[in-house]
Order: sequence, then C-alpha cells, then structure tokens
Amino acid sequence: MALWVILPIVLCAVSFIGCWTVYGLALSFNHVCSLTNWDYRNSCHPNETGICCTLDNVPTVSTSGTNFPENSLFTATINAGSFLFLIFCVFHHAHILDRNSVHSLLSKIAMILGCVVSVGAFMAGNCNPAELVLLHYLGAAVSFVFVCLYMTILTSLTSKCMLTGCERVLYPLRIISSFIQISATILYGIFFIQDNYIYKHISAVFEWFLCVNLELYELSYSVEFYFFSSSMLSVLLAKKEEEKPLILA
Repeated sequence: MALWVILPIVLCAVSFIGCWTVYGLALSFNHVCSLTNWDYRNSCHPNETGICCTLDNVPTVSTSGTNFPENSLFTATINAGSFLFLIFCVFHHAHILDRNSVHSLLSKIAMILGCVVSVGAFMAGNCNPAELVLLHYLGAAVSFVFVCLYMTILTSLTSKCMLTGCERVLYPLRIISSFIQISATILYGIFFIQDNYIYKHISAVFEWFLCVNLELYELSYSVEFYFFSSSMLSVLLAKKEEEKPLILA
C-alpha cells in the first residue's frame, strides 16, 4: 500500500522542522549564537548590549533545546521523532521478513540497534542538559554511536534484499551516507571534547550536519515503504506463534 510511504517522510519532516525551529527560537531569544558566528569570549559584561558568545552559547542541538520556551518544543520533537523511528525500525524489519526471510537474523539485529537508538534519543530529549547532564549526554552518545551501526547494517541489507528493484541506485547512495555519518560522528566526538571555542563550534556544525544526513538517509526509505503493505505486519505475529511451541518444548 503506497500510503505507508508517508512514514519516513513524516519522520524526516518532524525531525528537520522541529529541530531547526528550536534552533530558530533559541537564536531569537539569544540563548545560542548563530552557526555562522565564530567570535567567542571567555565572559560577557552584565550591561553589554548585542550578542556576546561564550561556551554556554555554542549552538549545539542540545544547547538549542535547553532553555524555556524552546525546550518544550525540543522535548516534543525528540519524543515524536523517537517514536516514529521505533515504528520505522519495526516496520522495516517486517518488510524484510516478508520478502527476504533468509536475512531475518541480520534484520533483527538492525531492529534491536534501532530500538536502542530510539531509547537513547528519548533519554537525551527528556533529560535537560542544564539539570541532568550525565543522562542527557549518555543518551545522546548512545544514539549517535548506535545509529552508525544501524545505518551500516541497513545499508548492507539494501544490497542483500531486493525489496524495490531500485537497489542499484539506493545502495551506493546509502554507502556514501553511512560513510559520511560514521566519519562525521568520529570527528564530532574529537572536536566536542576539546575546550577551545573554535573546536566546540566545529563540533556543533558537525552535530547539525549529522542530523541532516540521517534525515536524508531515512527519507531514502520512502522507496521501500512505497512497496510496504499492512499485511506484512502479520509476519511478526506469525513468528511469535511459531516460537511458542519451541519455548514450551
């Protein structure tokens, strides 16, 4: 049913529009500095007019959603995105089980990794970095690392499972996207742990770049979901029914 093509589109739209709206609100309230700003100071004078940027104003995704009122939209966006991503993972697994069950194990591993990504993002979105720093960054780190693994396996499954007939085009594009995601995540981590203002700002740019790259990767699955059918979900239930006798035995 072609109607399911809306799932990856909505997932991408919610993440993209929500996160950049949060950044726009944070920027308008001077809670973060612009991504184009590279001028930072050690401190700001209380009576100083205009924009003054310190390490507290580095425009990371997390910092953009720290303060009121944008933190409410940030939490709502991450919650919606995490839930939709979880559905995306389960539905894609059902699609592979129905069409290429020989790769069910690899697909199940990918689904589990995707669920971990969803939980990590949910934790990061609901733990304000100003109050629950450790939990927020733990959730963010888990989601960033595991999404690289998830993308790697899904890209591998693209070459193994002929779900659409467009794999000859999709596979190389997803290889490029996965390589970019992994490389940028490593660079992001290296720059993020530095104390230098410039390196911190570079890490913020990488973080936003990672988000956009992931959203485009998810959007590419509109092709698979065009061929998805609600009846494919019954495969998951059928698998559970088959496993019951084995458990009882």
